Amino acid sequence: MPTPPRRTSGRPPRISREQLVEAARRIVTEEGADRLTMRRLASEVGSTPMALYHHVRDKEELLVLLLDDYAARTLRRPELPADPRDRVVDSAAAIHEALAGCPWIVEVLTADDLMSASALWFVEQIVDGLTACGLTPERAVQGYRTIWYYTAGELVVRAAAARRRADDERATYREQVFGGLDPDELPRLAQVADRWAALTTDDTYLDGLRALVDGLLAAR
Repeated sequence: MPTPPRRTSGRPPRISREQLVEAARRIVTEEGADRLTMRRLASEVGSTPMALYHHVRDKEELLVLLLDDYAARTLRRPELPADPRDRVVDSAAAIHEALAGCPWIVEVLTADDLMSASALWFVEQIVDGLTACGLTPERAVQGYRTIWYYTAGELVVRAAAARRRADDERATYREQVFGGLDPDELPRLAQVADRWAALTTDDTYLDGLRALVDGLLAAR
């Protein structure tokens, strides 16, 4: 539930950029990135929207600050293997692990125009690993993009499914449909219908990532 506006009197209190980032992080964590506005943030810190513009240019700059803050607190550069193919896999897996616990970050990043400069080290490892495996620099960038789309998509779908289960414990429409499949029309799906939910919620990210990387390298 949104925090009610804080009543203030007189001159708004002095605030710092660090306080703004902390308050913005609370909003996006509890309510989602779409609820973060300068007006909402001003209410959270007991100030005015105009006062915030002394610290940040707009919401976009605030989101970049949040991305950098999150990257600095959670992204740890792992010891990477010498084999370039394994280096690609481990770097992508590290990104996935860092983002898995923070769905709003994925929501922001999938807009595809905001990013954290602190995370570019991981992108460098992926592109460099693909290049060392024989891809051209151009194909390596395209390969990174494919890996990122797979990673972000997996996180978005998993987060949405988790919210759906948390909000409603009733059987989903998909579960109802799979419960009544016609084995004559859809024999393969009917064969696994009673296990479909469990099979499709298994964490198979790493298996899919390795297969994806192998497929990208086979195309060289």
